[in-house]
Amino acid sequence: MGQAPGDAHENLIGGQARILGPAVQARDIHGGIHVHTGAATAVPPPRQLLPVPAHFTGRGDDLAALDGLLTGGGRGGPARSLIVVSGPAGIGKTTLVCDWLHSLAPEFPDGQLYADLRGHSTEGPAGPGEILSQFLRALGAGSVPADMAEKASLWRSWTADARIAVVLDNAFTAAQVRPLLHAGPGGLTVVTSRRRLTGLRMDGAAMHQLQALEPAAGAELLSRAIGDDRVANEPQAARQVVALCAGLPLAVCLASARLASRPRQSVKTLADALTRDTERLAALQVEGETTVSNALDASYAVLTEGAALLYRRLGPLPLRTFDARSAAAACAASLAWAESRLDELVEANLMEDIGPGICRHHDLVRVHAHGRAIAEESAKTRAEALRRVCDWYLETATEAEKLITPAQFTLDRDVAHPSGLPIPFTDDPGALAWLDAHRMNLMAVIRAAAAAEWHAMTWQLVDAMWPVFLRLRYYDLWIEAHEIGLEAARRDGDAEAERQMLNSGAIGLSAAGRVDDAAEWYEESRRAAREAGDVRDEGQALLGLGGCHREAGRTVAAEDHLHQAITLWGACGYPRGVALARIVLGEIALAQDDTGRAVEYFTHARAGLLAVDDPHDAARALVFSGRARARAGEHEVGVTAMEEALAVFTSSGAAHWQARTLEMLGDSARERGEETAAGDFRARALALFEVTSPSDARRLRESPSGT
Repeated sequence: MGQAPGDAHENLIGGQARILGPAVQARDIHGGIHVHTGAATAVPPPRQLLPVPAHFTGRGDDLAALDGLLTGGGRGGPARSLIVVSGPAGIGKTTLVCDWLHSLAPEFPDGQLYADLRGHSTEGPAGPGEILSQFLRALGAGSVPADMAEKASLWRSWTADARIAVVLDNAFTAAQVRPLLHAGPGGLTVVTSRRRLTGLRMDGAAMHQLQALEPAAGAELLSRAIGDDRVANEPQAARQVVALCAGLPLAVCLASARLASRPRQSVKTLADALTRDTERLAALQVEGETTVSNALDASYAVLTEGAALLYRRLGPLPLRTFDARSAAAACAASLAWAESRLDELVEANLMEDIGPGICRHHDLVRVHAHGRAIAEESAKTRAEALRRVCDWYLETATEAEKLITPAQFTLDRDVAHPSGLPIPFTDDPGALAWLDAHRMNLMAVIRAAAAAEWHAMTWQLVDAMWPVFLRLRYYDLWIEAHEIGLEAARRDGDAEAERQMLNSGAIGLSAAGRVDDAAEWYEESRRAAREAGDVRDEGQALLGLGGCHREAGRTVAAEDHLHQAITLWGACGYPRGVALARIVLGEIALAQDDTGRAVEYFTHARAGLLAVDDPHDAARALVFSGRARARAGEHEVGVTAMEEALAVFTSSGAAHWQARTLEMLGDSARERGEETAAGDFRARALALFEVTSPSDARRLRESPSGT
């Protein structure tokens, strides 16, 4: 008889029904009943890969949760007679449920029935009629009708007054389960499935989703198999093995069995093997026992064609999270198609739903999906899926850039596969929120595009991320992205893109405090702009150099570079650049306590920026102007201006500039002797700086009296 792969220690013979406790009519049953071809035969308890009970520390919370569902939690909640325990292959659903029900044997004196519904076996799911026949025979029915309706009626009759517990293991659909629900008010049915089986909510089911083991619980599981001493001797390697098993008990048990069979092998040797993704699943095979790979193969085999296609397409992608749009882009499909297929993967527990519309793979599932793609898709198909996702991210990020920084010069985009998908935002805050939420995926596709030598795609993606760098100040990502983008622009032979990467990257270097490195990038950009005869880019480099000199305290050099930039930009007709240079000149004047000159610079700058529809930088000029006026004694006028600017930054989600403005408001309040208000402003500024700029947070903590 074939064996169906299952969860950790779920290697039970498919298509069987067993009585786990005393049966109805006080029949004395040991080890359960295996019903096959009409004959009842006693069988031993199911063979387990490793003897790991569900009540070990790592599952205590799950057992308590099941107790709460059964009793109503002691808080007036409804007691449940139908519970669905779901989770991915290898998470330990069957072990948990069976151990839990064994502990509840006195609550169900008429017996406990078990059936494997074979939801993911190669021969296909068990039919309800087949299972009902087994249950009825196990309960002592001498004759079982052939008609399904008659079987169901007899089942309801036999269970109407019975206090029994029924385990429906490895279920595939709600429809497969419904005919097997018993009628007795004193009974309990527990369903385990790799799918969520949300349809059973209509039948009053309570849902419990098993999560991966915590690191300490995984280490405990490992210790039970290979001994405390072995784990204690290599604690770091043991933790690494558990982490690489993604918290799946089955994977930890397979790793444990491998180590237990090799008492002289170091734990680090296995950890090193598991570190290599391509070897991770192969390393977790133990002499024919069910493996993670087998279990995942079984789940994959019963997917619809569309869900299997999506599973393969997502597997090799560098993304750690997916939404319907990225999934649709990967498959050149519609949004509705992708939403439906993702739901199927989530339902099958091959994807994990981690937030509104956001899914991810478990680590070992990702490796498996990648393997299926390698086995079933050509290299060309895999590359095209990646390119389509890169194109979608480029399209969408560029639309966000246009909304957030409409006055910013945007270089051309080369989209090979327009997605035709709807843009997921409609305004400036929504666009910035989207960029922020997707920043790690954007970085991942930038790295992947660079590795694929799609040079134009690489630097264009970096360029499209500009608003999130400018507004939210992720300095490490800012610098890394521009280092990759600069190399890509050079390999692409695009001189204009190279200068863009140099200038944008230098701003990030300067903002991160690497002023000397920033100056080198600006000087390189300036030389390249002069060689190309690009006056506008030369002015940009001069503006950056002026800022670097100001940061370094070289005021004369800073003003000289800034005035050169104004002259060049004035001649070529670039008023936005002129206004930006005036903001820096105003900052220099403000630092010198020349508030009159500072206000003049800021006022002219703001007017110029409003004229070219640049509200963000206009608000920067306004907040500086307000601070200068407050310093000059025009406190109310100055505070009003700063509060107006704060409203702009808050509306657009520019957290760094919210913090800068709050700090200025705090300094102005302190100058007026308003200590309570000053403390509140600075506390709010510090909270934002902790997220956007650790160096500013440190500066603020070290100068509590303000400057």
